[in-house]
This record gives sequence, C-alpha cells and structure tokens, in this order.
Amino acid sequence: MGVTIPTIETLDPKDKKVLLRVDFNAPIDPKSGKIIDDSRIRAHVPTIKELIERNNAVVIMSHQGRPGSSDFIPLDQHTKLLCKYLGIQVHFVEDVMGPEARRKIKELDKGEVLVLDNVRFVSEEIIEAPPEIHAKSYLVRRLAPLFNIYVCDAFATAHRSQPSLVGFPFVLPSCAGRVMEREVDALDKIFNPELRPKIFILGGGKVHDTLRIIEHLIKSRVADRILLTGLVAQVFMIARGINIGKANIEYLEKRGLLTLVPRARRLLLMGAPIDTPIDFKTIKDNEVIIESAGRTEGIIADVGPATIKSYSALIAEASIVVLRGPTGMMEDPRFREGTRKLIEVSLASGAYVILGGGHLSAIASEMELPLDRCHVSTGGGALLLYLAGEPLPAIEALRLSAKKFLGWES
Repeated sequence: MGVTIPTIETLDPKDKKVLLRVDFNAPIDPKSGKIIDDSRIRAHVPTIKELIERNNAVVIMSHQGRPGSSDFIPLDQHTKLLCKYLGIQVHFVEDVMGPEARRKIKELDKGEVLVLDNVRFVSEEIIEAPPEIHAKSYLVRRLAPLFNIYVCDAFATAHRSQPSLVGFPFVLPSCAGRVMEREVDALDKIFNPELRPKIFILGGGKVHDTLRIIEHLIKSRVADRILLTGLVAQVFMIARGINIGKANIEYLEKRGLLTLVPRARRLLLMGAPIDTPIDFKTIKDNEVIIESAGRTEGIIADVGPATIKSYSALIAEASIVVLRGPTGMMEDPRFREGTRKLIEVSLASGAYVILGGGHLSAIASEMELPLDRCHVSTGGGALLLYLAGEPLPAIEALRLSAKKFLGWES
C-alpha cells in the first residue's frame, strides 16, 4: 500500500504553539468511574516530551467514550496521570473551545502543556464528514487561529472522519506524532512485496470484520497463509463440510454467524490459502478435554496442541506475522494457552511480528518483546480498516495537508 506521511522531522516545530490530537480513550470502571488501563496515555508521552523539549507550547485534545455511555467522562483523571508520566505540571481546562479554553491557550507559555476537556463534549465531533466540511466547523474555526501547527498522534481513531482529526489539517500545517508514525511504518511492512512469506493468524469473535480482512488479503494477494482460530475458524470449517458439533453450530446460529458460511465457501473456492484447526480444547460435561476436528462434541474453547504444532511449523518460515484476535475464551485462564503459544512462536521465529487487539496486547504486556521486530498496535477499528485495504481519514488528511502547505505531490 505504501503510505508516506509528514512527520515531526518534516515540520521541525520549535518555539511554536502546537495542537496535538491524541487518543487517551481508556477503559473505565463503571462502578468507580476510574481509569482501569492507562497504556494509551503512556503511549503518547514520547511525542509530548519531544514537542516540549523543542520549546513548543503544547495543547492536547482527546476524546473519552461516547455520549450516553458510562465511560463518557471528563479528562481530569487523564491529565493527572499524564502529569505523573511527564514529570511536570500539566494544566487542565474544563472547556474545549469556549472563552475559558481559548484564554488558557493564549496564555500558555513555551514548554508548557495544557489538556482540553473531552472533545466529544462538542456535538460537532460526533459528525463524520470530509475535511473541507469539518474545516468550517466551529471547533476548527475557533481554535485553529490560535495555533501554528497541528500534530495527529491518534492512530486508534484514524478511521474516523471527525473535525478534530481531519478539519485542522485542512487549515494548518500538519504532521504525524510518534505513535501514528510507528503504526504506519509497522503496518506498511504488511504490504511490502519484498517481505515474504506473510502469515496472518486471525481469531477472536468479530467474524464479520475478519471476513472483510480475509477478502482484502485474498484480493490483494498479500497473504501467503491465513491461519484461523476462534469463531471465524468454525465458520470456515462448516464451509469445508467439517462437523464442529451440535453445541457449536447452535452457538453460531444464535449469533447470526451461519449466514456467513456461503461467503466463507466462496473464498475457499477462490483458492484462499486458509488453514483451520485440526483439534480443540473443549468443555464437555464440565471437563476440559482435547477433541479432533470433525469429531467435536464439546463446546470449543481454544485450539488444541496439534493445531499449535501445525501452525508453529508454518510460522517458523515467515518474514511477517500478523496476529489479530485470541484463539479461544480469553476470559477463562484455562483457555489462554493457544493465544500465548502462538505469540511466543511468532516472536521466536525471527519474523517481524504485529499484534493487534486488546486481548493480544494484554498477553504481550506480560512478555519481553524484541522492540526492533515487534509492534503492538494501539488501533482497533483503525487496524481493521487498514488490514481491509480501506483508507484511514486521519492519515489521508495529513497527506492532504502536506500537499496544501508543503507542496507534496498527491
């Protein structure tokens, strides 16, 4: 695919007033209202540090949750955590674009950091529209004149075409922050034709999304092998005529996933290089047992040892390994082995490994990762669309800005 975007080196911002869009969106305990996991906040610290070390005044904009949801809260907690990780005082304003926010932005000195409140408190931020429309939004018109440049570091939200992501690049010189830059660099390796073979290990419960990824991988001939686990593997096994057991068929039917079997069958008829599990860990009569594919009676909970061995042999030859979604019921510790083993084998293979999804990130956080050849993606929906070959609006907006302000070719 090959995506070139302007970076901090491109604009070389010094002594400027910078608007930095990050993604601090964190899981919130519905009972206490407290942040459970601050990994996304920590991820943006290097970008913020670099900008303030260049003597810029940095104003941070982020969202948290959606209107009506229990995690739709202000960013005061996030600011306190950021203060802890930066080791300096970080200012916070209970406003986004009103008089108080604009006053604080104007008064901010070089080397200081200000966090605006939840940008989704502004109703315009919920609207999806092209950059030229969002450039006329009140959010952009009120704030853009107060800044010299805009930096987007919010890869996890890059699939949204909202004013804070695509409106500012239309009116300000713009570039990617370090999180965005690392994501694009890592994911670009997936579409580099010189890196072969490429193996995709796709699992989890988001079968519709995974089918979209598989369809693009087949169409673009990116994948050399697709190793399936989770519910998507069960759909493809039915498409192959393999009996997965009455209990599992009923479960797929309840979730409306049997309707995807014809779509999976068409991909197989197209010659898709897809492998499905040859055995499973199942729950039968309240006991955990190993059952062979085609002779499964229990409820499928994870891939079995023979599948791990078979998949491991293929992974050992890979140059790129992309893992998305767990192999089994991650909420139960008894069924995490498949996911953990395939991550370990991938890391030991010498391939460049890309991990996507919250469950994989959680397991990866317990391991010592080779940073030079492993990338843990912060993106959920953005990663999905990228793998499915669809343009990400926030990235396209940065390229549009480079063309407009830096004279880049389209």
